[in-house]
Amino acid sequence: MHTKFNQAINFFENGNLNESKKLCLEILIDEPKNFDILHLLGIISFKLKDYKNSADLIAKAITINPKNAEAYNNHSLVLKKLNKLEEAIESLNQAIKIKPDFIQAYNSRGHLLVELDRLDAALENFNKSIEINPNFAEAYNNRGNILNKLNRFTESIESYDKAISINPNFAEAYNHRGGVQKDIKLYEDAHESYEKAIKIKPNLDFLLGSLIYTKLHLCNWKAFDENLKKIEESIIMGNKSLTPFSSLLFLNSPSLQKKVAEIYIKAKYNSKNNLKSFDEKLQNKKIRVGYYSADFREHVMSDLLIHLFKCHDKSKFELIGFSFIPGKPDLMHNEIKKKFDQFFDVSLKTDKEIAKLSQDMNVDIAVDLMGLTTHSRTGIFTECCAPIKINFLGYPGTLGTNCHDYIIADKTLIPEKYQKDYSEKIIYLPDSYKLDHSSRKVSNKIFKRKELGLPENSFVFCCFNNNFKITPNVFNIWMNILKNVKDSVLWLMIKGDNPTVKNHLKNEALKKGIESDRLIFANRMPLSDHLARLKLANLFIDTMPYNAHTTASDALWVGLPFLTLCGETFASRVGASMLNAIELNELITLTEKEFENLAIDLAKNSKKLQQIKNKLNNNKISKPLFNTKLFTKNIEKAYSIIYDKYLKKIPIKNIEI
Repeated sequence: MHTKFNQAINFFENGNLNESKKLCLEILIDEPKNFDILHLLGIISFKLKDYKNSADLIAKAITINPKNAEAYNNHSLVLKKLNKLEEAIESLNQAIKIKPDFIQAYNSRGHLLVELDRLDAALENFNKSIEINPNFAEAYNNRGNILNKLNRFTESIESYDKAISINPNFAEAYNHRGGVQKDIKLYEDAHESYEKAIKIKPNLDFLLGSLIYTKLHLCNWKAFDENLKKIEESIIMGNKSLTPFSSLLFLNSPSLQKKVAEIYIKAKYNSKNNLKSFDEKLQNKKIRVGYYSADFREHVMSDLLIHLFKCHDKSKFELIGFSFIPGKPDLMHNEIKKKFDQFFDVSLKTDKEIAKLSQDMNVDIAVDLMGLTTHSRTGIFTECCAPIKINFLGYPGTLGTNCHDYIIADKTLIPEKYQKDYSEKIIYLPDSYKLDHSSRKVSNKIFKRKELGLPENSFVFCCFNNNFKITPNVFNIWMNILKNVKDSVLWLMIKGDNPTVKNHLKNEALKKGIESDRLIFANRMPLSDHLARLKLANLFIDTMPYNAHTTASDALWVGLPFLTLCGETFASRVGASMLNAIELNELITLTEKEFENLAIDLAKNSKKLQQIKNKLNNNKISKPLFNTKLFTKNIEKAYSIIYDKYLKKIPIKNIEI
């Protein structure tokens, strides 16, 4: 037996699993209670992805030798694959009981506790691993991940730093550190971290996309086209190269964006699509609509949503809020809270707990206001929080899940030919999907161009979109426009007033033959004052493929014409959606050349531009875009229709309101 067992081990170590298994089975005939053989067979079955058999074999081995810590540890790995997380933790408890300094068991238990959202307990286990071995780089990396989830960002970065100091080639630690730095807007630091990670392990999941996204924040376009080509090829191959939100910034393909979302969702929520049947659900007297958001605070989304919540018909709808805001509540949070019939702060609850609360509250329609943005909690919806689940407003694109039933859109955003590129069925609102309002307060302050650094007699193009929406192609179009409109300037706002970004843009302008002083940078100011100063511009020119959203609404509200380039994706058609809803489709262009030519024409034809301004000022009051009451009426009609279809068990299909 000894010889055969050694042969089996050799086969196993050389990757010849089937030969190793064959020899083990031969030995087992004569020695059915041989611990080593049963244990090895269990590991072989695990490697062959026969998890059920693996679990049975290792469990049998444990009954023969219940004092083997390694067997309990391996058993936990199999149980994890079978999604028996609590049982896996119990196996690790036994391993640690037998071997109190079993560092890998503490580390594995920490990972399992993370999956169960028991973050404080997970942190204790990673700290214990570090206590046992202060040079265990992986444990520092894992601790950094937990501290990030707990919003302890400085400590998180320090933990990654320690992991890197122990192992300077730890690509994952550089990558994770970059993620935290990016999230807290330390973009230059994040760029450095990602560059170091990519030199070590260029194919690390989502790394290349994160690097490009960070460089866009810095308006650093070095190797942009080359990297974009790599990204597109990688997506087609099904690789984890790009996060969904990043895809909105530089992919003008709804099919590719869908694939990106599907890949991401599968990677993050593969075992969590717990679709529940609501066949026996209690019917409420009113339709219970749950709204789920991390933005119930001073945030542009809340500035829009509060008007929807005010207008809801409380005789027909009961509103339930689920808030998971980061940080302390503010005044807007308190105002939003008053608009709900019931409101829950669920920041400290797990996704599963929030889903269970939703079920207990008998929510009929769950509206996901976050999608796949920062602070989103998609797991609430994969855990099936309600029988009807809607993707609305927060994320301009498909979520790629099998749990969101509908996406709210309009015919401009998702023409019929693109329906296949959305995992959700589509609720078509009659005007625009874009919730807006007519309550924007414009300051009475009268600004002079000189005080804002604008030339007195020049034509002022402006774009106050986030600078990460500026791609090299968009900037090239803008520079072509400036070339053709003598003495014109471009008025921009840089996120965080970053001097590095300004210098990058000025240098890029010089490369295109445009004097750098023709780029004017605006400072942040209170919203009402900002709206007042917008009147000093002559024409707002859009970004593509990620259009202006609220910044376009701001411009239109103060009477500033807004020129857009309509693409193929949801995010690249938002500008067109708004302009159609205010009946200014003459400002919608379909090609880059058309966009350039129209911008130049309007700058040179003051009469034509003034006619458009006059039309805009009339239409903003009379047309649907800023009519919140009409929007609310339309969305309530949609809620009623889809709820009625649910009660009648009619299959989910696209609907038009």
